[in-house]
This record gives sequence, structure tokens and C-alpha cells, in this order.
Amino acid sequence: MAKGTKSTRQGPKASPQKSSRKIKAKPYSTEAPPQYELKEEAVSYGNKVGGKMLIDNNSKYIPMHSGPVILSDAANKPESQMTPLEKVGIVRDGISKKDLESLKEKTTLDYDKLALALAVTRATLINKKGTEKFNAPLSERILDLASLYSYGYEVFEDEARFNQWMFRPNKALGGQAPYDLMDSQFGREEVRDIIGRIDYGVYS
Repeated sequence: MAKGTKSTRQGPKASPQKSSRKIKAKPYSTEAPPQYELKEEAVSYGNKVGGKMLIDNNSKYIPMHSGPVILSDAANKPESQMTPLEKVGIVRDGISKKDLESLKEKTTLDYDKLALALAVTRATLINKKGTEKFNAPLSERILDLASLYSYGYEVFEDEARFNQWMFRPNKALGGQAPYDLMDSQFGREEVRDIIGRIDYGVYS
């Protein structure tokens, strides 16, 4: 090898040390995962105590208290528990005058108050008879109003108390009563948000 040339040969490599630690494989279990039993637990929401029930091993809960069915002809479950697709189907089919009467009775809103809340004339509501149905835009507003009241009854667990709350000035609404915002989709969403805050114990 010429002087000044660096050798590229390397000495013998040391053999790698084999670990003496043995990894034990966990035995495969053929047993089915444990099922949760149905049980009730108290859930506190500020000044409201509600109950929830564990219904399966995916920890899914359903409320033990739910709002009433307000539009009894159009709906087969509380409006607040309906999916958007279920509501679309009801709106396309139309809300009948009979269901409006049911909403009127449950909420204790007379025709004048309903007309203001639904942004229509009083005559529009009165002129329909029995099973005659309202057009889609008005049906949608009627269903949304019923859904809001159904949610309120679910949270308050007292229909008369919620009906009174709807007409009580509310600081969270700048001193306006919740009913004063019923003629707008955005107003109804604001009121629905406040009901949700009450459900979770936030004073409103």
C-alpha cells in the first residue's frame, strides 16, 4: 500500500448481542366483550336534575325526559328529537290546520301571537280548516316553532313554567323576551342556544 494512502479495510464486525428477553404473546380471547347493564344515573344541570340511561356497550345515552309530541298528526316522536331528514319529510308533506291547533293549545299562544311568531297574517292561520295543509315555507316555520317548544319542555320539565319563561325579559337577550325573537330563524336559534345553556347549568 502506497505511503499516505488510507486503508478502507475494516476490522471484523462484532456479532450483535441477542436479547435474552422473551416477548410473550397475549392469548387471543374468544369471549364476547362485556355488555353494560341498563342503569340510571342522576345528572345535575344547575337547578335542574335530569336522568340518563346507559343503553349499550358503546356508551350511548338517551334522555329519560323528552319533550312532548306537539304536532300529533305529523309527528310520531318529540319534534326536538327529530333528525333533519325527518323534518324535511314532514315539511314536504305539509303541516295541517289540526296540527296548528295542537301547537296553539300546547303553547297557549292565541292566533295573534302565533301570527307574529310565524310572520304571517292572522287570516292565513284562521282560513285553513281541519286537515287542510299550509304551504312548505309556513309548514317549516310551524315545525321549527314546535321543535323549539318541545326542546324547552324537555329541559324545563314543566310546560307551564317554560311558557311563562318565553314571555319573561331575558338579560341574555338584551332585555327582550324569548317570544319577541320567534319571528326570525336567527332569533329562534338564539333562544334555542339559551335553552341549551340552561340544560347544561349555565344561568340565563
